[in-house]
Amino acid sequence: SSQLSSLPLHILLYVNGIYYIFYFLATLVMIIYKSQVFSYPDDLLAPDLAVLFLMAILEVPRLYLGFKGNLTEAEAPLGLSLGLTVGSVVLCVYLLLWQTYVLWADVLLNAVLLSAYGLESGLKVTAIAAFVS
Repeated sequence: SSQLSSLPLHILLYVNGIYYIFYFLATLVMIIYKSQVFSYPDDLLAPDLAVLFLMAILEVPRLYLGFKGNLTEAEAPLGLSLGLTVGSVVLCVYLLLWQTYVLWADVLLNAVLLSAYGLESGLKVTAIAAFVS
């Protein structure tokens, strides 16, 4: 029997987990900064924070299912993780394009995260294809 789990996917999931902690904290600090420095409308602060916290809530099962699916060579958890990645991408695009104030640091943080999500998704699809065949 051959090993089908993907080492590059495992490494990328690990790196994404660490990067996401940095991303969450940096984005939270920037939202707090923007609310203090700019005239941040009160009715728009809550949705921006809600998107960030929803993204953090999605990240935990997304990474867990990715690790589990890859290590157990099971396509179902990996597919669920891929689906959660799509949700995370949508929330990331919101923070990149549609939050109230977008700073250059927001663009940089979100571009790195979206690139990582794209690479991770490609590796997940490849791993699922290997597991199915």
